[in-house]
Amino acid sequence: MNALFKLLNNRTKTNQSSSDQMLLNTFFAEHYYPHALLTKRRPHYDLHIYNKHIRDSLGSKSFKALTHAVLDQWVREHIVKQYKPGTINKHIFLVNRLINLAKHWGIVDVNHFDTRSIKRLSMGDYTQYFLTEDEVHAVLSACQRDQHPFLYLFAKLLLLTGARKGEARLAQWRDINMGTRVWTVPVSKNGRSRRIVLSSSAVEVLKAIRTQSERLYLPTARSDYLFINPKTQLPYHSFYCAWERARQRAELPHVRIHDLRHSFASFLINKGASIYEVQTLLGHHHVSMTERYAHLMPNTLQDRVDIIAQIVR
Repeated sequence: MNALFKLLNNRTKTNQSSSDQMLLNTFFAEHYYPHALLTKRRPHYDLHIYNKHIRDSLGSKSFKALTHAVLDQWVREHIVKQYKPGTINKHIFLVNRLINLAKHWGIVDVNHFDTRSIKRLSMGDYTQYFLTEDEVHAVLSACQRDQHPFLYLFAKLLLLTGARKGEARLAQWRDINMGTRVWTVPVSKNGRSRRIVLSSSAVEVLKAIRTQSERLYLPTARSDYLFINPKTQLPYHSFYCAWERARQRAELPHVRIHDLRHSFASFLINKGASIYEVQTLLGHHHVSMTERYAHLMPNTLQDRVDIIAQIVR
């Protein structure tokens, strides 16, 4: 019995040792990516990051070789290449996920693998920015003058709906119901489906998107995307380059596309919408996410208490 126990124990150690020697490339191809295809909405995004930023530098190393020194050097190389902290953090997130899943799935022995998650870079002191009405007109005018066939309509749709850029970029015509004026996002950032209420102006923008697509001989069937790149016939991967040109032309170099969503919320609150109404329109699962806009409400709150003052004399 003791001999059998020793034999089984030795086999376990041998298997664990061979698992620790598994290359990161092997783990990604045989374990992680098949899992991502079944569980993630955009698995090809992970494949793109891995192929471009991880495969050549870390992929040929075993999990056992992914020491703190190796991973720290990998992050420093990203910094030297002058990637933005937000971009580097996306790469760090994927490496951390690979390591953590390898531990969770028993690919590596937690007791013999001491690599902890890579610490993400500080994003600095950036605070969300709210555009003024004049700045909205300036940035939309700059977008309209840009050579990009859809930038103006893309930016205007975000401002009118508060949608996330990824939600708009990957929207399909079957998600849009012009009759009920509802845009259904199948899977939002928090992993849940959500409904975006469309104003009459937003509906007009959607009609303009369809007209522009037809003018460019792009498909507009129910299964097609709203924003298709005429060159690739695929949905746009990003609007960043076109947005960069537009914000420089508008003399607003600090404004991000995501700030259009912040501005949507700020305009609503300054016009008297409640935090809970804005929470629903933005698709926030927890009201704490929406409470970041509460500081915009002092004048509105003053108006509300004045209502009581008119009653109590």
